[in-house]
Amino acid sequence: MRRGTFVRWGVPIAAAAVIGAAIGAGPVIAAVSGDPVLPERSAQQLLADAVAATSKEGGIPPMSGTVQQTASLGLPALPQTGEASPLSLLSGSHEVKVWYGAKDKLRVAMPTQLNETNLIVNGDQAWYWESATNTATKVSIKAGTEQQHKAPTPQPTDLTPQQVAERLLANVGQHTAVRVINTAEVAGRPVYQLVLAPKDAGSLVQEIRIALDGETYVPLQVQVYAKESAEPAFQVGFTQVTFTPPAEENFTFTPPAGAKVEEKTLGADMSQGAEQRAEHAKDVAGRAKVVGQGWTTVAVVPFSLSDLKAGTATPSDSRQSADPGAGPSTDPSALVDSVLKSATPVSGAWGSGKLIKTKLVTALLTDDGRLLVGAVTPEEITKAAGVK
Repeated sequence: MRRGTFVRWGVPIAAAAVIGAAIGAGPVIAAVSGDPVLPERSAQQLLADAVAATSKEGGIPPMSGTVQQTASLGLPALPQTGEASPLSLLSGSHEVKVWYGAKDKLRVAMPTQLNETNLIVNGDQAWYWESATNTATKVSIKAGTEQQHKAPTPQPTDLTPQQVAERLLANVGQHTAVRVINTAEVAGRPVYQLVLAPKDAGSLVQEIRIALDGETYVPLQVQVYAKESAEPAFQVGFTQVTFTPPAEENFTFTPPAGAKVEEKTLGADMSQGAEQRAEHAKDVAGRAKVVGQGWTTVAVVPFSLSDLKAGTATPSDSRQSADPGAGPSTDPSALVDSVLKSATPVSGAWGSGKLIKTKLVTALLTDDGRLLVGAVTPEEITKAAGVK
């Protein structure tokens, strides 16, 4: 079952982590009045409000809406990709429609120019529908799977600005300046704007703006600004949202006539594969390391071009290439070659390699077999390369 396009299975960050971040945020500036007018709230109050909104027993309030993700990272020209390919999300604008009734009632639809992909979760059963391949996959969740594999049904925060906001707020602390700026509107609703800015000049990030709904305090938009840029390099937010329970029919699905129906059980016959993945992750983690802290953290992992090319493949490539209606497939080698063409040869006391810089991320591929990645300046990443 292909989930990589817009769904990542996993549990949202614990509310306690965000509360701890709020406590460590340090001095903040009180909210500044704006249009529309909202009651003044400090940054610490807004952090607590956001935690309360997402940590209630039933999760966030029932809602539905349209989420738009826009990326302008300054990447080199990439090979043509299918509209449903995860690689297509690296540039341009893309939309998903979301219906959320409760923790176990969720529907997400990702329309493309000619097709649509749907995930419908209702209790312990889910449907995954791809119109491009005319395939419907019925997924049953085996009892105990959630605890054993930590792979419960997707939360709305995995699909919307909530997840992005939670991750950012969890890292608020000594490395981040926090303030509240003028109120604004997102999807026609009044919002508070919480701004996080790195204190370290070595980060490529200028600031991150989180828009919290003025009534529910649910994050409605996250914008990431790169240094020396007037427009967001990355943005995810609602363009339309309604905080009312969606109709029950949104969480039911009947495969169309002629559709190919597959059935899978999440948790059945997964042990061996899960063990292999865990062993591989443990091996990679054992060889990886982190240099720096806060916004200037650089990840260093073992690297080879063959691994990089293999890692860009997706399980759906073969199906997309076989189906003319699914859009063009992506050749991982072509993608890697395109990115490497934009790389700049660099060298120093640490050795030599190729440097790739976008608005928000810098990567260094060293000739001695390392990949360094971080939201940092080239100076910071080459400094990290010297830490053996």
